[in-house]
Amino acid sequence: MNIITIIDGTTARITVSGDIDFQSLPPLRTAADALPVHVTDLLWDLNHTFFMDVAGPHILSALALAPPDRPDRRTTVTGLRPQPLRLLLLAAETNSATFPFDRLLCDTSAAL
Repeated sequence: MNIITIIDGTTARITVSGDIDFQSLPPLRTAADALPVHVTDLLWDLNHTFFMDVAGPHILSALALAPPDRPDRRTTVTGLRPQPLRLLLLAAETNSATFPFDRLLCDTSAAL
């Protein structure tokens, strides 16, 4: 897995290349936790993530909720490939309270 973080003012873009599974959770969490406090918009770019297991919905839903020390941070996801998108939509359909992807998926609102 390769993770690239680019910060431009108050916006951060984290680009992930590789599968999202339980082994990739620590580096994903580290990338998000390492962002400066002044970042108010976080965009996860998953254009190069073709597979996601059940770990994906869990980490993304946790990241969608603003951290207590950064309540103004907005997190969105872009570039979802078919398999990760299907998994996230299924998770949201199964339990929308636990997986609030309606506010996370910035370019797939039509699919919701």
